[in-house]
Amino acid sequence: MVPAGFSGCYVAVVTPMLADGSIDWPAWVRLVEFHAANGTAGLVVGGTTGESPTITELELAELVLQAKSLAAGRLQIIAGAGTNSTASTVTKVQELSALQPDGLLLVTPAYNRPTQEGLYQHYAAAAAASSVPLMLYNVPGRTAVDLLPETVARLAQLPRIVAIKEAVASLARIRELRQLCPPSFQILSGDDPTVRDAMACGACGVVSVTANVAPALMSAMIAAAGRGEAAEAQRIDASLAGLHQQLFVESNPIPVKWALARMGLIGDTLRLPLTELSARYHVDVLAALRQAHITLAPAS
Repeated sequence: MVPAGFSGCYVAVVTPMLADGSIDWPAWVRLVEFHAANGTAGLVVGGTTGESPTITELELAELVLQAKSLAAGRLQIIAGAGTNSTASTVTKVQELSALQPDGLLLVTPAYNRPTQEGLYQHYAAAAAASSVPLMLYNVPGRTAVDLLPETVARLAQLPRIVAIKEAVASLARIRELRQLCPPSFQILSGDDPTVRDAMACGACGVVSVTANVAPALMSAMIAAAGRGEAAEAQRIDASLAGLHQQLFVESNPIPVKWALARMGLIGDTLRLPLTELSARYHVDVLAALRQAHITLAPAS
């Protein structure tokens, strides 16, 4: 059953690729089915983990359409629509809205470092262009701009803007967002290591990298935290702690795609300038997978 609004465990899903760099469509089918069978609330398609800088608009549209068809109401589908140009974001929002996903994820504009007023106007233009709900995405570590809580509170008053993926690893940030924004505005953590505590501070879920490889465990942990079962959430999270760390030893999604390849779900390919996980990290990532009791494919 697809959840109401945006709550629960969402996966910032990878984009599987063949050795020649083209999209591996059979692997895409496997991934969607894998998440539908393991408690995932929804897939964020074409985000950072999906290598958004290097997938084309046509590829993104096909990924969204196939995911919608395969999910058949079992998963929400959220498409990554943000760029660092307001004009191109508006166009992308219009085009992706026409595909009728459950929502769009809009990252803050990277590199050009707008002011808070510029961020407000950027998102307001996107909201006016959209026919589906929008989730803001704040990740200063990648974009070099921080969408501050008071700006989020202004944006939360606009039609279509209903949620935020907040990747600042600060419980004070989650508390401030919860205090300033309407009760109906949904806050999802974008930081796997702190999401359990973020849930106690007002978050209602996560957009997770770890859930690419451990969807059932992440979903169970989020559900336990949402019910206020702190001890159970902590128990589950302890088995995931290694993954939370090791899946970021190199730039995301390098480690998570390597891990998924070891599970037999996808191949190792990334598009340049990203390259395969350095050999010195293989043992540690494998150890984290085993700590979480992840089933690995037989060695070839």
